[in-house]
Amino acid sequence: MTRAKLELGEITHHNIKQLKRLNTVVFPVSYNEKFYKDVLEAGELAKLAYYNDIVVGAVCCRIDQEVGRRLYIMTLGCLSQYRRLGIGSMMVEHVLNYVENDGTFDSVYLHVQLNNDSAIKFYKKFGFEIVETKEHYYKRIEPADAYVLEKRLRPKTINGKNEHHTLKKD
Repeated sequence: MTRAKLELGEITHHNIKQLKRLNTVVFPVSYNEKFYKDVLEAGELAKLAYYNDIVVGAVCCRIDQEVGRRLYIMTLGCLSQYRRLGIGSMMVEHVLNYVENDGTFDSVYLHVQLNNDSAIKFYKKFGFEIVETKEHYYKRIEPADAYVLEKRLRPKTINGKNEHHTLKKD
């Protein structure tokens, strides 16, 4: 038996419709045209995942500089019949390699619906932790609340000092 070929590919004007179809099937929320326009300009931060040359997943991220420099995973999903084959891991590893090679990010974060236990467990394998609960994050889906999962790449700083160094010892 030959091994399946897993690879990531660019998102272009020629295959953006495949991303739209995939997102419609995989996610309970819909994304607007601005989302897809931004994805086309995202370069390495947006990839289609292929299983033997078939599009089965995608990851789309953006840089968030509101608080420090963080990478936000907007979407990361795979068709249900192709789950547990290493495709999601390949996409997360691509993102983590990107931020590691860049070297300027403080953390990577994403939102996960409160009841999505399999996604929470999946991200925890990569060192993500639940850091916050956002009430009423989602519109038109239940539960509407989301966890914020974050993987810190460097210690949080407060007033220019590392957070874990702020406690004084007596």
